Amino acid sequence: MFAQKQTSSNNNFLEALVPQSLIASIRDLSNIQTTNEGLCPIKIDLELGRIREITSIEKTSQSNMPLLLPRLIEPHAHIDKAFTWKDFPNLSGTYQGAMKANLEEHKDRTKKKVRTRANRSLQLALQNGVRAMRSHVDSVGEIGDKSWEVLLEIKDEWKPLIELQLVALVPLDYWLTSEGKDLARKVADEGGLLGGVIVPPYKNRQLRNLLFNFLALANNLGCAIDLHIDESDMQPACGICELLDVLDQVKIDVPITCSHLSSLGFLPNQTLERVAQRIANQKISVIALPLTNFWLLSRYERKTPTKRPLAPISQLQNAGVTVAIGGDNVQDPWNPIGDFDPIALMGASLPIAQIAPWERLGLATYTTGASQIMNLEWDGRFQIGSPADFVLLKADSWSGAMANPPERKIMIQGNWIE
Repeated sequence: MFAQKQTSSNNNFLEALVPQSLIASIRDLSNIQTTNEGLCPIKIDLELGRIREITSIEKTSQSNMPLLLPRLIEPHAHIDKAFTWKDFPNLSGTYQGAMKANLEEHKDRTKKKVRTRANRSLQLALQNGVRAMRSHVDSVGEIGDKSWEVLLEIKDEWKPLIELQLVALVPLDYWLTSEGKDLARKVADEGGLLGGVIVPPYKNRQLRNLLFNFLALANNLGCAIDLHIDESDMQPACGICELLDVLDQVKIDVPITCSHLSSLGFLPNQTLERVAQRIANQKISVIALPLTNFWLLSRYERKTPTKRPLAPISQLQNAGVTVAIGGDNVQDPWNPIGDFDPIALMGASLPIAQIAPWERLGLATYTTGASQIMNLEWDGRFQIGSPADFVLLKADSWSGAMANPPERKIMIQGNWIE
């Protein structure tokens, strides 16, 4: 069903280039070399599946050292609907077309199909170097119940290899129904998250009431939140501003993540700075999803869009917001491309978002920031005692790694997998 670990007694150390921003502890830091892209040649000694020691070494111009990263994170996916584009394409490429095709796919969805898609998704993610994934699950009605049943089984089956978090994705008003409240209790009991969709057109008073009830429900259950919000090129930031206004009036003790925030960047600079600071003050985390947003949004017939909706990653980080970048949909009505490869996502996001992994905050969107948002035990930094969970890339530079996603080897707890 999925790749098994291959044990070996020869994995005593690794010599590779590692991003300086991910080195938390090292012996002989004063002599460490750094390439123009912020990569450092180091030796990592391993013991019992963990890092025993990190030492700087010399890299000569002739040496061809591989690039070593922690196993990476997919903070926003949809594995229940992945790979459905072929049977349910959205040839118009519009948000409305995606929704229509998605609803048609629901009629055809079965437990067997969800299991097949989810296993295929996780197998690809494993091979590409993913150690944790958060997937939103269409959760309304009987098919929602069946999807949760299957995905909870898969979560347990894959636990040794990939940590899977599940978010219940429903219309926000569904949480007011008896079925919604039953679902919320089930999700909370299983350690999942509550989700919803907040997009134009906004009915502000109604939305505010829905948010009050939704936040109270999540807070009472101690259940974290991850919302699809402002996935639009219209009414910039209206959804997040309504959420912030509600949060100013209530006390919430659970983590809140806002995914998309695509229209936020359309605000005037000073207004954007104020909203970003309010987001930081409320300790809301943000997941930017550039590929799906660029494919679906700002579409006009026979016109190439010149203003593109995308969460303003750097402005949010400057305000103190923790931000991650996710791949979102994979080969489904919402996005015809993708294969759960975080290295390919880095390469695609480089020109789209102008976020570079050789910059500390740029790399954080795939590593430490994503880990913080998902509340993972390991933040992805290399330090004594951290797990020997690595992606070894056949590339000696960031440019080489992202130009064409390279061959890679995956290590889990000190053992290479095949």
